[in-house]
Amino acid sequence: MKSPKLSKFEMQIMETLWTRGACPIRDIQEAFPAKKRPAYTTIQTMVYRLEVKKVVRRVRKIGSAHIFEATVSRADAQRRLIDELLALFGGRTQPVMSHFIESGKFTMEDVREAEETIQKLSKKGKKP
Repeated sequence: MKSPKLSKFEMQIMETLWTRGACPIRDIQEAFPAKKRPAYTTIQTMVYRLEVKKVVRRVRKIGSAHIFEATVSRADAQRRLIDELLALFGGRTQPVMSHFIESGKFTMEDVREAEETIQKLSKKGKKP
């Protein structure tokens, strides 16, 4: 199943679920910085929307609090975002990579990891 498109705010909620695991809406809300913390009902509405998108699900109920967990992995959501970004460049990675290199965000460690990934894919017979 392809991961649905998620907004920045939805990704922040998902990050809490990926980091903390299953938790109630109150815990998700409290994960936001105090100065910029959205209202409980705002988080609740967004979690319910994520449930409709099938990226979270209710796993149990403790008292009156429903406990939610992510059904989409962080890696799948990140792949979706990266694919969308590359689509803006006609599928070309070169402009994106150039930006990362020029801005100093692409390190030698990143190069080594990329080389290892390419080698692993080559051994599996997949096209890198």
